[in-house]
Amino acid sequence: MSLDEAKKKKRNKKRNRLIFRTSILIVLVAAVAFALVSNLQADNSIYQVGDQAPDFQLQQVNANNELESVQLSDLRGKGVMLNFWGTWCEPCKDEMPYMQDLYPEYKDKGIEIVAVSLDATEIVINRFIDNYDLTFPVPHDTTGEVMDLYKVGPLPTTFFISPEGEITEVIEGGLTLDSIEGYLQEILPEI
Repeated sequence: MSLDEAKKKKRNKKRNRLIFRTSILIVLVAAVAFALVSNLQADNSIYQVGDQAPDFQLQQVNANNELESVQLSDLRGKGVMLNFWGTWCEPCKDEMPYMQDLYPEYKDKGIEIVAVSLDATEIVINRFIDNYDLTFPVPHDTTGEVMDLYKVGPLPTTFFISPEGEITEVIEGGLTLDSIEGYLQEILPEI
């Protein structure tokens, strides 16, 4: 092998290495760009006071209530107390009797209480409903889709929604009888 052939072979090797490394770099840059664009397009909205409450539909599991499913948009024109809870959550257990005490009176005034259960199985939910004699709708968020939609963190979390579908309050943590009643007064439909 001559000196010229060796130099040519070395140049070709360097050129091939440069092409390979450039190709890898282009693929990596494209992957990073794709990841960034995907994350920017994802719905990372956190719904706050003043926002329209996002619509959802869930199957209702409370046999003491006539609704088969709950779709938020069907409740337009009513005030809505949207509560996210679980049977293992102590503050949730504390506020359920208050919600039940106020439900019959406020249902007649045009307010719906909807308590979205985040439990794994309906058996524990039904046992809880029976123990507390709950009569308001209790939809079951089996997949956590609605919890993710509303970006629910600690339990309980409660959204108070006006008859126009606007979020008026977001409360993280347990509520007292007086505080629930105060928030319900704020979302009463105008007669």
